[in-house]
Amino acid sequence: MKNLFKKPQRGLRSTRQQGFTLVELAVVLAVIGLIIGAVAIGKDVQRNAEYTKIKNKFIDQWEQAYNQYYQRTGVVLADRQTAPQNMVNGDAFVGAALPGAVRSGRNMTGATAPAAICRGAAGQGMARAFDAAADRDLRVLMTRAGIRMPPGRAEGLEDRYVYLDSNGNPQEIQVCFQWNVPMANGAADGDVGEGSGNVMVITGLTPDLARSLDQMIDGKPDEREGRFRRQGVLNNAGGTTPNAPGTQWNRTNRDLIGTTNDRSFDEDQVEIVTAIYKMNQ
Repeated sequence: MKNLFKKPQRGLRSTRQQGFTLVELAVVLAVIGLIIGAVAIGKDVQRNAEYTKIKNKFIDQWEQAYNQYYQRTGVVLADRQTAPQNMVNGDAFVGAALPGAVRSGRNMTGATAPAAICRGAAGQGMARAFDAAADRDLRVLMTRAGIRMPPGRAEGLEDRYVYLDSNGNPQEIQVCFQWNVPMANGAADGDVGEGSGNVMVITGLTPDLARSLDQMIDGKPDEREGRFRRQGVLNNAGGTTPNAPGTQWNRTNRDLIGTTNDRSFDEDQVEIVTAIYKMNQ
């Protein structure tokens, strides 16, 4: 009988109909902001980790393969063992037009450099043609010497590596090797400012990746100085200023591949640059 006289719980009903308070909305928005920020930071961390992987598992491994070839054969890639030229593809250099010499070690200013050593084709944007002779193929040379190459992209494509650029589009790195002519004023045989000696040519690098590799190798992202530099950049500021300060890499991730349009569309494949990495041998 007592339940017949019980008052309805109007207070409880009105409480259930209330919305979120300003404090609760602020907390929810703050959590959403933290999640979005974490996702953005996570993408940057993932990209930096991929760049480090490219350096450690691909570029460094190819440098080691190059050095192992020298240790096992006593000469650099495609050099002749009976009369070493100490230059990549030096066997093809003998007999080339030189001022007063037909071999390395004399005055080589203005010499015609031998073709690069690649796997099947030259990389995108290379200034030098590759040697198409079957016995000058990069993979053939390494295999004959018993050198274990980096896994690369796939079997038979050990000189390639595929990664995603900052827009999520695939890019392909390729490595080749060549000898660059000593230059008095930064220009000879199309090797403008690349630095003399034996080098690894690395194509298919986005500007972001090139700067990251430059920072890891030389300690600062500078396209002109150090062992890692951009193909075609003058090392002495046009032959007029020795030891000139370095310069920024000449492209950005805002450029569509093949252009300098600076439009930064999400669907664009990012522009690529070619780098030169000087070898120790």
